[in-house]
Amino acid sequence: MSGDTILNIQHYISQLGVIYQYLVIAYVLLSWLPSARESFIGEILSKLVEPYLSPFRRFIPPIAGMIDISPIVALIALRFVVMGINTVVGYLLGMF
Repeated sequence: MSGDTILNIQHYISQLGVIYQYLVIAYVLLSWLPSARESFIGEILSKLVEPYLSPFRRFIPPIAGMIDISPIVALIALRFVVMGINTVVGYLLGMF
């Protein structure tokens, strides 16, 4: 494959990662508003984001009993996952 094709695929993967990061941030911000998670948008975001955040919440307890830092760790991990996928895609497609 040509270098431009590989870069386009990596760009799309990066953009999907950024979009998902924004979804996680929006979901976290909804937790600050009363009853916002029960809204239509809150329920959609919950279905998209909660399966990703729940493993982090199992292993990272809240600080002082109420401050949840697991979304921060999840966002950092997501960035590394996207970088890893882009590296693997570049390597695999660069072989052909």
